[in-house]
Amino acid sequence: MNPNSMTPIDWAKRPIVEKYADFSGRAPRAEYWWYALGLIIAFIVLSIVESITGLKGMVFGFYGPLTALLWLATIVPGIAVGVRRLHDTNRSAWWLLLIVPYLLVAILSVMALRSGGGLAALGAVGLLSIVGLVCAIIMLVLMVLPGTPGENRYGPNPYGNATGAVPAE
Repeated sequence: MNPNSMTPIDWAKRPIVEKYADFSGRAPRAEYWWYALGLIIAFIVLSIVESITGLKGMVFGFYGPLTALLWLATIVPGIAVGVRRLHDTNRSAWWLLLIVPYLLVAILSVMALRSGGGLAALGAVGLLSIVGLVCAIIMLVLMVLPGTPGENRYGPNPYGNATGAVPAE
């Protein structure tokens, strides 16, 4: 499909339908952000459905089975589109490891609250949470940056032109 004629729905479903586990090549901003928006909407809709049906909190205490299944089904294409997005900015996929401190903060915070330690246990996670926040901001900036115009070491421009501009962006 011609990237210059794709609709937002086409961009959102492309990482799942066409490039499920494709970690090579480049993903333009439109593909990454429309996919992210589609996932956010899907998670919100499923969370509402789970709340109405009483399924919320069945998995790990705060997820419902539908949102857990959606997460499991989209983890691989989510990582793949993130890798390709970094490739579009001529960066290695190793930059994705910046989200590890952020994930550690989330996991340790939940563990601290469940252990009964309360706010004192959360205080131990404080410094790591600052590091995690800084790393999350860096990742956000990297995902928002425009791709390199023309060809880079990860492949040709996904739009096929030298400028990198497209009406969807």
